[in-house]
Amino acid sequence: MQHIRDGIMVVNTETIAGKVITQNLGVVGGSTVRAKHVGKDIFASLKNIVGGELTAYTELLEESRTEAIARMVADAAARGANAVVNVRFATSAVTGGASELFAYGTAVQVE
Repeated sequence: MQHIRDGIMVVNTETIAGKVITQNLGVVGGSTVRAKHVGKDIFASLKNIVGGELTAYTELLEESRTEAIARMVADAAARGANAVVNVRFATSAVTGGASELFAYGTAVQVE
């Protein structure tokens, strides 16, 4: 995965091909907590009976990932980074029906 977001390269590898890491600026992260929608839950329960993709949850996860990455990139930018390497994602249940998606990586300067 390699993306450029707000002028900052975001990769899930430890290095970036063709670039040299000149400074390590520390671990950065961004998270979001999202709750399920009751109407979507009912539809998802019905979909579980017949099978298939739960598109409402797929969209929710995509929105969550986008928001968490944006917050991680903002953290990196505030430290003066121009890239984030070794990006990972983690999830956790916060309360019944609500989950956190956390994006984290290492903010670096590359040339």
